[in-house]
Amino acid sequence: MNLEAYILGTGGTMPLPGRFLTSVLLRREGDLLLFDCGEGTQVALRRLGLRWKKISAIFISHTHADHVTGLPGILMLSSQVDRDTPLYIYGPPKIREYVEVNRKALDMYINYEIIVREIPKPSLPDVVYSTEGYQVRAFPVPHSRTCYGYSVVEDPRPGLFHPEKARELGIPVGPLWGKLQAGEQIQLEDGRSFSASDVMGPARKGRKFTFITDSLPDPGLVNEMRDADLLICEGMYQHAEADTAAEKRHMTGVQAAALARDAGGVRQMGMVHFSPRYTKRDIQVIEDEARAVFPAAFAGKDGMLVEIPYVD
Repeated sequence: MNLEAYILGTGGTMPLPGRFLTSVLLRREGDLLLFDCGEGTQVALRRLGLRWKKISAIFISHTHADHVTGLPGILMLSSQVDRDTPLYIYGPPKIREYVEVNRKALDMYINYEIIVREIPKPSLPDVVYSTEGYQVRAFPVPHSRTCYGYSVVEDPRPGLFHPEKARELGIPVGPLWGKLQAGEQIQLEDGRSFSASDVMGPARKGRKFTFITDSLPDPGLVNEMRDADLLICEGMYQHAEADTAAEKRHMTGVQAAALARDAGGVRQMGMVHFSPRYTKRDIQVIEDEARAVFPAAFAGKDGMLVEIPYVD
């Protein structure tokens, strides 16, 4: 089953030509999940040929303008493409007010159900969205207002099937093998019964995607970063501007890389939410600094596709 992340925008504060505000779309087969919705998200989706009609849930980190200004356009456009399923929106307190005020002020025509669920901070970290095959967990991150990160965690997968064990036990090749691999118990004609554990290895972990932006480099974040197959994390500043990052409650690429390194098990980290003062060359410096600390770090680019494969 494919799992892939589309980096729709990598900018912070304001959009620039070629750099929309931060937003990431996660696709797991037919499921589309959107993380933050900065200005330019709608254009980025169209450029990549992605069907926003299929977005089942939007997860907002916080209600600073550069993370939500693309949301009204997505809501209005979804009516124009005849959306026929509910759209879930998750976020901190005030996200419901933001959606309702925009609907009223813009006199939006909405022909589908919008379900807004504000996440109360005292309950975190906690599962906020769950469906077949995976769940989404929210957790607090330290910023200048209530701000959340999110982790998408797949359910464990069945262990590997060992055909040699099945043959040793006298289980004939055919449908019975399929039943065992599906976790069913079988019975042979001679009366012997077998379960999946007789021919299958231990369960294998599912994949994990973690999204963190607008945060101080809090050591507590490593608990959610740990074992992420793909971590998308802000790397807003070069490390020479660490004092500026701290003052504005952000982090440098080096600080993000150090957290990923210390978390353990992070397979790759894509950085986003770059300061608008930076050119492409400046962002390359951020990447180089981060890779010196955590070699699997890279600077995200608008329109970038990152595949998240299984690790057996």
